[in-house]
Amino acid sequence: MGAVYDQAIFFKTKYPKTVSWWRIKKHAEVIERHLNPGEKVKYTFVGQKNNLFYDVFSTCVVAMTNKRILIGQKRILFGYFLTSITPDLFNDLEVYQGLLWGKVTIDTVKEVVELTNLDKKSLPEIETNITEFMMEEKKKYGLQNHEEAK
Repeated sequence: MGAVYDQAIFFKTKYPKTVSWWRIKKHAEVIERHLNPGEKVKYTFVGQKNNLFYDVFSTCVVAMTNKRILIGQKRILFGYFLTSITPDLFNDLEVYQGLLWGKVTIDTVKEVVELTNLDKKSLPEIETNITEFMMEEKKKYGLQNHEEAK
């Protein structure tokens, strides 16, 4: 299997209360198909890409690479969805812990991505990984834009 799938399964075994039981392998294949040359996967987790805690059929795999965040969803019959969030489009991150599960909301320039039904214990780890990645990458974008302006 690929690195994305292996990391997704590791996350799922580490945080078993996350609602994502099926199609993890297919979702991971979508992401691996779209990795660019030189792009390395740093962190992967699974969840639901929706805003309704009772909709448990929107499973996805989220992978953070050294360049962007990728969210892959393989459709049941044909096709797939891939969302790519680059650091220059990232605005804000919100974490919500409910009674049973947690939710992470990624606000971008173009859309709001909600990842729900996450194990409550996984929220600090997910938040730390996304925040640290985005802060580091935004510094690089700032330096590139500053040098281009010269």
